[in-house]
Amino acid sequence: MEEKIKLSRIFIIATLVMIVVGIVAMVVAFTGDPQRGWANFLLNNVYFVSLSAGALLFFSIQRVTHSGWSAGFLRIPEAMAGYLPVAAVLFLVMIFGAQSLYHWSHADAVAHDPLLAHKAPFLNLPFWIIRMVTYFALWILMFLLIRRISLKEDVVGGLEPFKKLEHLSKVFIFIVIITFSFAMIDWVMSIDAHWYSTIFAIKNFVAAFHHAAIVITFVVLLMNQKGYFPFLNKSHLGDFSRYIFMLCIIWGYFWFTEFMLIWYANIPEETAYFLPRVRGEGWGFFFFANIAINWFLPFVLLMPKATSRNKTVLKIVIPFLIIGQFIDLYIQIFPGTVGEQVLGFQEIGTFIGFAGLFMLVTGYVLSRANLYPENHPYMEECKNHHT
Repeated sequence: MEEKIKLSRIFIIATLVMIVVGIVAMVVAFTGDPQRGWANFLLNNVYFVSLSAGALLFFSIQRVTHSGWSAGFLRIPEAMAGYLPVAAVLFLVMIFGAQSLYHWSHADAVAHDPLLAHKAPFLNLPFWIIRMVTYFALWILMFLLIRRISLKEDVVGGLEPFKKLEHLSKVFIFIVIITFSFAMIDWVMSIDAHWYSTIFAIKNFVAAFHHAAIVITFVVLLMNQKGYFPFLNKSHLGDFSRYIFMLCIIWGYFWFTEFMLIWYANIPEETAYFLPRVRGEGWGFFFFANIAINWFLPFVLLMPKATSRNKTVLKIVIPFLIIGQFIDLYIQIFPGTVGEQVLGFQEIGTFIGFAGLFMLVTGYVLSRANLYPENHPYMEECKNHHT
């Protein structure tokens, strides 16, 4: 079943139009309020690098666990991970906006703030840049190694590439758990430098994995609608839904645990983070919409077997969950950077632009290899999967 996809003219034009919309939105944002422009740039950078790293994690887990059901779909997360080099370039651009985003990056603020001075050995711009470069160097290196062996498996087959991919996947899982957790502390939690949470990093790590699984499922459904993945059946849909359902519960657990423990303890140094997000003007809606969309919606709709295996239900639910991750990051980033609730064309347009870029890069990487890894040892099991 050797088959390569060819990006249609409509797809290329649509993604380019989306990118242009994003550029216009960014120009409007930076012209009117550079602080808002950098906040949007950060939000979307974190959003789409989360999808890429989470997708490679999904790929790695399938390889390590010898999952047969997903063997035929692995080129999707592999292609999504191809966005990582592009993300690295965009994150380097963000160095120029660090002083607009992070209070701790100002030397005068550190000099007059004992807490920031205490954190200065870790929260300082040179070390922050070094860590960022290290994260991306490791992620991109692992992606290139995994991609190379994956393509080699298409040619030579056998167990040698399979075992190498399993080994590389184990290494990547270990690396990404540590580095991505630190990255979320560096890029998001340090916005509110006077506050910290021991749950914050793992909560965002789970969110990245959760939404990567969501987008992978959505891409598979849309491509199946165009005639690809003819072997997709209800059992596959059930397994994709289990990932979404399982991860929404884990994310919801961490969300509630972090909020409940801090709110119940009522320590001013800790509740200072949640107070403006719950009671601040315009923020309360997004705060509770976050848990409603990212936990309650998939928990209720994907629990029944009938709905979790229904293509139409999944196509309705997943777009809400894609918006849900945006809301999750919006409520984490904007109160500490912009301050006021300003969701408008700049935010929506920038997201559309980044989404267009992500789609174009993912589509390009996907088109460069056989869509189906025919020499994967479990490919036949995937085609005949039934539970």
